[in-house]
Amino acid sequence: MHENPPVRRRGRSRREQRRRRRARRRRMTWAVTSVVILVGGATYAVTWSDSGGSSAADRAKAPSPTAVSARAKAGGAPADAPKPLPSPTPSQKSFDLGPALAPVTALFGDNRMSVAMLDVESGAMATYGHDAFDTASVVKVDILATLLLQAQDQGRRLSTEERAQSAAMIQKSDNDSTSALWTRIGSAPGLDAANERLGLLQTRGGQGTVWGITQTTAEDQIRLLQSVFGDKSPLSEASRTYIQDLMLHVVGSQTWGVSAASDSGTTALKNGWLKRTQTKKWDVNSIGRIEHEGRVYLMAVLLNGCSTQEVGISIVEQASRASVTAFSRKLGETSAG
Repeated sequence: MHENPPVRRRGRSRREQRRRRRARRRRMTWAVTSVVILVGGATYAVTWSDSGGSSAADRAKAPSPTAVSARAKAGGAPADAPKPLPSPTPSQKSFDLGPALAPVTALFGDNRMSVAMLDVESGAMATYGHDAFDTASVVKVDILATLLLQAQDQGRRLSTEERAQSAAMIQKSDNDSTSALWTRIGSAPGLDAANERLGLLQTRGGQGTVWGITQTTAEDQIRLLQSVFGDKSPLSEASRTYIQDLMLHVVGSQTWGVSAASDSGTTALKNGWLKRTQTKKWDVNSIGRIEHEGRVYLMAVLLNGCSTQEVGISIVEQASRASVTAFSRKLGETSAG
């Protein structure tokens, strides 16, 4: 109403303006911006904070929605892909294999082991240990699942070269073919992005070209096997059948492992073995689908710290037999009850 308000009132107005500007800056300091992008049926979230502690250069490194979308379409993981959870959250309490494995673990020495089993019919689980392990060559199943998932997204079949490399990778555990496909899928970012969709919670791809030191847990390998052998999977029926067929026809010298627990001769499996450079100790792993006393199981045994590959194979097979015997007995008691 006054064109020239008194000086005293102007002074109070400027102080009020400064106070409001400071409050506005404080609110902006803790602002969080989120962008959610839907690509190929999968949802990716990009979140970054524009906090007072970050520099303009740091904020410039934040991925743009366009960049994340492009990486997702290429099979890569979003830049802020979540880290593995410290432990899975099972839908039901798993049967403890510890007592059954006591005679085996007594032989361990410096070894570490984890076992997980799923009874396909009932969905019941049995576990021992929850640590993360090097995958060694069992990651090759995951690499093939990733390749097939990416091909599905692109609406194409595997090329002749990709099929030849896939067969060599699974059936013969050929490392050159694996390295070529590891690069093809986008290495660790590609694997990690696919594993989000496959339901794996605790698996992270190895750095650079070293796919064999991808980290995983026995329970995550059961989740992978569920995507390969179960109907509720982002993998198409044709993709699942293709992986299953290769796992059913590995070369004879590589049919050891969880197959020791099978009594039907129809095991589909993939084994892995790796001698670590620094420790000179061996990682020996085995995953697959077995049949025992009329039941179908998905099974994973992960082991490290072995003095030799032969010792590791022996422990894996003993653990497989002890686990399936105890779990089958428990399931039988439950059914009878």
